[in-house]
Amino acid sequence: MNLDQLIKVVNGKILNDSFPGKDFGHAFASDLMSDALRWHKDNMILITGLATIQTIRTAELSGITCIVIARGKKVTDEMMGLAVESGISIVTSPMSVFEISGKLYQNGIKPLY
Repeated sequence: MNLDQLIKVVNGKILNDSFPGKDFGHAFASDLMSDALRWHKDNMILITGLATIQTIRTAELSGITCIVIARGKKVTDEMMGLAVESGISIVTSPMSVFEISGKLYQNGIKPLY
């Protein structure tokens, strides 16, 4: 699933697309960034309600290249700058983490484990 498909599924908005056309096959949902640090898979989406600079730093350390920020949380300029610099795509959605996870699963995104 690429970002254009993803935003249709989660009623989202692309704030940064670092890899146009890139396909993502797996997702992991968490607000605990320590959990996100434990798991890695190429082409993975991190779904979270945590809109902080630590989310971008965690993705950077974990090799995660796409973050979906849930519940309509606002992404700061500092977050955007680091995401662009780090090559991390950012999507926002008004849906909950649970609903985003379910919608992506229904549309073929596999869980990380």
